[in-house]
Amino acid sequence: MADSPEISVVVVCWNMARELPRTLWSLSRAFQQGINDLRYEIIVVDNGSDTLPVAPEMEPAPQIRRVSRPSASPVGAMNEALALAKAPLIGAWIDGARLASANLLACVRAAAAHHPAPVIATMNRQFGPAHQSVSARDGYNQTVEDALLETAGWPNPEADLVAVSCPEMSGTSAAILETNALFMARHTWDALGGYDPAFTDAGGGMCNPDMLTRAVAHPGTQLIYMKGVSTFHQIHGGTSTSDADKTVAMVKQASRAYNALRGHPPRMVRKKGWVFDAATGTLAKG
Repeated sequence: MADSPEISVVVVCWNMARELPRTLWSLSRAFQQGINDLRYEIIVVDNGSDTLPVAPEMEPAPQIRRVSRPSASPVGAMNEALALAKAPLIGAWIDGARLASANLLACVRAAAAHHPAPVIATMNRQFGPAHQSVSARDGYNQTVEDALLETAGWPNPEADLVAVSCPEMSGTSAAILETNALFMARHTWDALGGYDPAFTDAGGGMCNPDMLTRAVAHPGTQLIYMKGVSTFHQIHGGTSTSDADKTVAMVKQASRAYNALRGHPPRMVRKKGWVFDAATGTLAKG
């Protein structure tokens, strides 16, 4: 069909009345650059919030649904969202509190054109001077972050989000544990069966690193790192980003659960994939 989407972005959220509207706006045509001819859809599956979230007035208008069975883990909601997606290329946003770079969708489309089964990994960043589990101890909170984003120029697409954030990983194509915005072909998502429902811990434990690991190992896929394209985490009292002690405890529990499921501890993805440079629009196969 001529009006069918080329890209589906599926987002999971839970009690993110402050954060989700920003995330959705960052995916809107008003914020995303270089996508005038791109047909895409946004699907939000809410994982049992007290109140169903409300999207801002934007194009495309997000589809917002409640998960059929709310759970402490986002896996069920994530898989329901994936099942609703209509496009041949699907991006999974397992954390609804993360804003997108203004060039993210344009760059993902360009990178995906280079391979029939891409595994496109965007870089994770967190707003604030340091990882939020650390900066929260020094007073970083939602009020501080609101002022920080205003200083950066949000919600203008020219806002310098990189300047007011820090990376979660050391750099593009370095060892990577996970990516919030994981884009793959519909047939790859189907072949992998989506996220593993065995990950039942609050926040999903290591379900997201597991998804990336399985995707990279799947026959015929090609890992593509995105240089200059990120998602940016807003502080919201999340499972692994709001308190250093809670972060350590969560990682230990999630690692034990992963080891029980997979027979070994979680491992960083160290594969030397291709690199798509957002600044130049070129792909290095290396």
